[in-house]
Amino acid sequence: MNKNLFQDLKYKVFHSGNPLFFYIGINVLFFLVVALVGLPFFLSGTEFRDFSLLVREYVGVPASIDKLPTRFYTVITYQFFHEGVMHLLFNMLWLFWMGKIFLDFLKPRQFHFVYLAGGVVGALIFILAYNVFPVFSGSIADATTIGSSASVTAIIVATATLVPDYSIRMLFLGDVKLKYLAIGYIALDLIGIASVNAGGSFSHLGGALMGFAYIKLLQNGKDWSSMFKRKSKLKVVRNEQAKPSGNSRSTGVNQQEIDAILDKISKSGYDQLSRAEKETLFKASKH
Repeated sequence: MNKNLFQDLKYKVFHSGNPLFFYIGINVLFFLVVALVGLPFFLSGTEFRDFSLLVREYVGVPASIDKLPTRFYTVITYQFFHEGVMHLLFNMLWLFWMGKIFLDFLKPRQFHFVYLAGGVVGALIFILAYNVFPVFSGSIADATTIGSSASVTAIIVATATLVPDYSIRMLFLGDVKLKYLAIGYIALDLIGIASVNAGGSFSHLGGALMGFAYIKLLQNGKDWSSMFKRKSKLKVVRNEQAKPSGNSRSTGVNQQEIDAILDKISKSGYDQLSRAEKETLFKASKH
């Protein structure tokens, strides 16, 4: 049974093609590896007993521009490491909840792009803020940020921008529209700039900016994730022109129909869609 469970988890994370499972799985895996490897260091009682600090130094994004030439890779690596269990738990819960909605309307490659690009932009905003605002001048040398929060915020804001009136039920709050959830999330980060986690707040805001910009450009016909498209190496040439058939049905997706469905979701929510409309939306997400 344990073997079957392991195989099932391995399939979902690495072979299912679902980016939601992939990113949650990778984040959890890295957290467990760091925790287990760090245990002997803690028990040794040496100066390196806090192994997580050593990890943060080399996978976290440094605020110091002088360190970037040798730590350039950290704009990617920091997105997959966390400071503690609660940091990981809350990020993965939000990623799961909002990621499912995101994937109901958009493609896996678009999810990959928003997650990764949101993290990169978050890192750049963090670095920029620490080097521009005088209040951080005394802490630039040692400041780093770590965690998937910027990437998760990008997914949250992208989803809220795409379907702002989509509602989710929250404990004690009832049904909350995504646009209000995103606004609240951003407001907390703005307040957080004056806290001890100012760097994290700046990176979250960078992720939010990326998520918002991506959807707005997508709605205007510009899809930045197209760089992730796989180009076919095969080219099929037909010698005979296909004859139209009176009873054949087109498998293409009408963009006007999709736009109308998205408008309906914005006004009355996903639950108000008919079964046929949901199927049309699902087919569109696979193209």
